[in-house]
Amino acid sequence: MKKYISLIFIFGFLFFFQSCSSQASLDSKTVDALVSSQEFTFHAQRANPMNYDVINVMGAIQNAPATRMLQLDGGNYTIELKKNTMEVVLPYFGRQYNPSYNTSDNGYRFTSKDFTVNKAQNKKGNWILKIKPNDTRNVDEIIIEIFKSGKAFVSMRSNDRQPITYDGYVSKNEEMPKEKEKL
Repeated sequence: MKKYISLIFIFGFLFFFQSCSSQASLDSKTVDALVSSQEFTFHAQRANPMNYDVINVMGAIQNAPATRMLQLDGGNYTIELKKNTMEVVLPYFGRQYNPSYNTSDNGYRFTSKDFTVNKAQNKKGNWILKIKPNDTRNVDEIIIEIFKSGKAFVSMRSNDRQPITYDGYVSKNEEMPKEKEKL
């Protein structure tokens, strides 16, 4: 009887991890369609600060992992790319050279209507998008690498702060109901 219980426990454990790993996976044709239409949303799951002061502070916290990645739980941190607009809502961890007293300016929160997108596909089939917003004062370039499975890696380069990267995945843009668009 103990063998059956342990076997059921092991299969349940494996099934749980299988279902967790396949949540953000897309097929390559869907990823290609999203990139070619240039209408998708990047969902950030982890932030990777480059500043060693932030990394040292994270390492000094008791019972914290020794990695330099920050899990972004609970927040809706995204880059939403559409034909005419790009909306960015991402947190920032690192050194700012021109800090602001307004705490809402500390992260990346902006909407751009004037931007250029250069996309290319490398030998492995991954897409690399270089987005240059022309109407924001602090973001110089956003580089998004999208893998065949839908996973993505974003690098933000700014004029007034140290670079930061984000890990996550891409998905189709959510459709807004007509009633909410008018509000």
